[in-house]
Amino acid sequence: MEGLLALVLFAAVCLVLMAGFPVAFTLAGVSLLFAAAGTAAGAFDPAFLNAVPNRIFGIMGNETLLAVPLFVFMGIVLERSKLAEDLLGAMAGLFHRLRGGLGIAVLLVGMLMAASTGIVGATVVTMGLMSLPSMLKAGYDPRLASGSICAAGTLGQIIPPSIVLVLLGDVISNAYQQAQRDQGIFSPETVSVGELFAGALLPGLLLVAAYMSYVLLVALTRPERAPRAADSDEPTPELSQLLKALAPPLLLIVAVLGSILGGIATPTEAAAVGAAGALLLALLRGQFGLEALNGTMRGTVRVSAMVFAILIGAAVFSLVFRGFGGDEAVHRLLTGLPGGTVGALLVVMALMFVLGFVLDFIEIIFVVVPIVGPALLTMGIDPIWLGILIAVNLQTSFLTPPFGFALFYLRGVAASSVTTGDIYRGVLPFIAIQILVLGLIAAAPALVTWLPERIYG
Repeated sequence: MEGLLALVLFAAVCLVLMAGFPVAFTLAGVSLLFAAAGTAAGAFDPAFLNAVPNRIFGIMGNETLLAVPLFVFMGIVLERSKLAEDLLGAMAGLFHRLRGGLGIAVLLVGMLMAASTGIVGATVVTMGLMSLPSMLKAGYDPRLASGSICAAGTLGQIIPPSIVLVLLGDVISNAYQQAQRDQGIFSPETVSVGELFAGALLPGLLLVAAYMSYVLLVALTRPERAPRAADSDEPTPELSQLLKALAPPLLLIVAVLGSILGGIATPTEAAAVGAAGALLLALLRGQFGLEALNGTMRGTVRVSAMVFAILIGAAVFSLVFRGFGGDEAVHRLLTGLPGGTVGALLVVMALMFVLGFVLDFIEIIFVVVPIVGPALLTMGIDPIWLGILIAVNLQTSFLTPPFGFALFYLRGVAASSVTTGDIYRGVLPFIAIQILVLGLIAAAPALVTWLPERIYG
């Protein structure tokens, strides 16, 4: 009975979230209502809620989570400094003689912006404003153009430094420690965000290569959908021009990601370096005054407050869910599935993919992962591999109709000649590519685990 009430709580939270209520208040509010009803019926021990203050204090003292506002600040600064405009101009000039070159340029710029900012919405909007008109003017199929831009924008989800990986790293680490305690290991190992960053690097690059291969394939087989640029006779930009556009983001990537992977700095320390570096770059470009700084600070506080409010709501939800015996019920459910570990993993991945159609990635991270994570990790699954599988799976939530956020971002800035149907049909091949890459990662865990093993042993 208790396990059943926990599953009803999970379903109720998902339904209220789909109705559009704020995530943080939904997680905490619905959970407290269930806790009150369960206490009155004698099915819930209110002593579980005594741990809420400790959970909140733990969130406040979590140094890893300090990276969230710092990375958000870095991303907003780079967006406002118009770094992407120079990058797109340089890349478009480099590939303008190649059929499908504009699409390749968009994907490469999306990759560099992802490794610099890690913010999906900013990248999609920026690329949509700058590159979509150019691609349409060059004669690109609106579906291919919109699909390429949306896919490029979502690379910030998987290519480090990614805010998603920071949040997921904290959740996976907690789930891994809980799984070890459930197995009687009272000196549990942890999973660091740096390990997730290292594990995500090769899958992220593989995804970029797969996107580019698709665009080139379309350009070769259906040249009318991806023609050469109208200015293909113009000379290729000089090396100095390319270096001027590429040097700032590359320096920032080396400073942030290189310091983490090299063991020089923790993700939080590297995020501070990135925030300071982004601010310095913006000031040197002369396009960042006091007004822009004020807007950046407000945006950072707004996003950070939303994330930490969700963390507190998720802490309440997890305590109430455990109080109803939900963790034991999920463990019994997953271990009882046919196919053992493989069957359980397939069911969880399918569930997350379906939920991605209607829920945001943050909601899935804080609602679903804490429930299924401990059960899967108890079955012997590598935590870094599981984290990257979840991250790639959640990336599709930005692209899947009808509620994919990347689709909304592009719809808001796209010309009226590009219909919503064009955008929806345009992302379908890229969703298929993501599923294919997800299958490759599942079949070859070394794609994820090789680099963390080399760096962290």
